[in-house]
Amino acid sequence: MLSVARRPISGAVPAGNLLGIHLFKCPDTVGIVAKLSECIASRGGNIHSVDVFVPEDKHVFYSRSEFTYNPMLWPRDELHKDFLSISHFFSAQRSTVRVPDLDPKYKISVLASKQDHCLFDLLYRWQEGRLPVDINCVISNHDRPEDNHVRRFLQRHGIPYHHLPTTPGNKREQEILELIESTDFVVLARYMQILSESFLKSYGKDIINIHHGLLPSFKGGHPSRQAFNAGVKLIGATSHFVTNELDEGPIIEQMVERVSHRDTLQSFVVKSENLEKQCLAEAIKSYCELRVLPYELKKTVVF
Repeated sequence: MLSVARRPISGAVPAGNLLGIHLFKCPDTVGIVAKLSECIASRGGNIHSVDVFVPEDKHVFYSRSEFTYNPMLWPRDELHKDFLSISHFFSAQRSTVRVPDLDPKYKISVLASKQDHCLFDLLYRWQEGRLPVDINCVISNHDRPEDNHVRRFLQRHGIPYHHLPTTPGNKREQEILELIESTDFVVLARYMQILSESFLKSYGKDIINIHHGLLPSFKGGHPSRQAFNAGVKLIGATSHFVTNELDEGPIIEQMVERVSHRDTLQSFVVKSENLEKQCLAEAIKSYCELRVLPYELKKTVVF
């Protein structure tokens, strides 16, 4: 396993050059890194970092590369063709290349319920340019008055807000599917509804969720109170992909913080919500930076 320390994606890029990112998964064989390096070098590019993972007991190769190149010497369509050729050569299961300064940002929709902390944190980070996404709309099963801070923010930035109240017999899934049809992926910012198997199949793209704890602990209602009453010493948050099995999807990011007997329930909740916000934002950022790959059935490789 070759590993290079993670650093900001926006590292120093020579003037006139662009940053490219390549994520790769294929059957393991000799010469993959050499072929990728040769491709980039032959076009005058320069590799800035590379991370490779080859499981000991699996015949599979994972890699993520960052490189800089001159777009005048390597046009975007030619870059795509070159990496596509490598993909075919190695019979790759996944080969994705992105040029953040040229390619469209990922288009997402955000689903939320009553709690605002994760939703508003994402909106704030988006406004600050700290999340490389475009927000298509916000959908909620909980109504918010017109003067609510979230509604005012969305209106100010021209982001549609859709209130779709749900009942046990009607989760409004068909309407949600129509609203998110053109998105690249969906984010559940404390959306307290279970999405059906048919919904997941119909959407067919990734959905990222934030869970209020270190899975699989403290499921159900009032998780902070459950953990508080249990006297735990570490609290956490888990961001994961949504699958048919409730809260069992592959984990993208987890964060923890120490608590003690000196914490009140109020301070406990504040710490927990802060973890949820950070964990969800980091998972989205990692996903957009092509750092996440499925690994086996319930795992991920996160470079």
